[in-house]
Amino acid sequence: MADPTVPILDLRNVAKTYVAQGRSIEALRGANLQVRRGEFVCLLGASGCGKSTLLRIVAGFEAASAGQALMWNTPISGPGPTRGMVFQDYGLFPWLTVRDNIGFGPKSRGRPVAEVRETVGRYIDLVGLQRFADAYPHQLSGGMKQRVAIARVLANDAEVVLMDEPFGALDAMTRERLQDELLDLWSRTGLTVLFVTHAIEEAIFLADRVVMMSPGPGRIESIHEIDLPRRRDVSSPAFNDVRRMLSAQLHSHHAPKAA
Repeated sequence: MADPTVPILDLRNVAKTYVAQGRSIEALRGANLQVRRGEFVCLLGASGCGKSTLLRIVAGFEAASAGQALMWNTPISGPGPTRGMVFQDYGLFPWLTVRDNIGFGPKSRGRPVAEVRETVGRYIDLVGLQRFADAYPHQLSGGMKQRVAIARVLANDAEVVLMDEPFGALDAMTRERLQDELLDLWSRTGLTVLFVTHAIEEAIFLADRVVMMSPGPGRIESIHEIDLPRRRDVSSPAFNDVRRMLSAQLHSHHAPKAA
């Protein structure tokens, strides 16, 4: 059993510098963040502020240039099944059915056939895709594809779900429905979610805490506890007070600097 006093994710002074055409580009500087088990945290900021870079370091797809990224106090040294990534473009295998996409991880890790079948069935039920279990990705709507992508991560025994603007390509109605479904899934499973977005309303609606990032180079500027009851009413005065505060901070990143 994990020590409840230890954060599931611990970023300590994480920095990332890329080299392109002989030039160094500082994408991320001195990021410090702790995420508790079962917490829903949104990284909010404009394009180019290092949100996706930070997420990819936590996923183990990239190594930090400086600092440390830890999971359960152990350095993250590469990708692993305990951290599952959900992308905006779904990342499904087009030649596999819904059932086989969800079962790909457990099957690849050598799980017994009966266990894979039971796991797949459980997560198909959880995301409500029973009628589409034998469909292929091209036969699904965008919202259904994203549900498959989430179920595939969960079936691979993920403790942390990393989401990189997963609803950004969807229409407004589908996006709102999937936000509700994600919150329901999160509350039922006890997952830890680190969610990247540039949409202020989405961050306030979903998150326990919103981490505001600023560009040039990417930095964690501030962290805001969202102390609003769930399910959150986007038209309430309290919700709009938070939205105005975060909007003013986000827009200040683009204000012209004094000479």
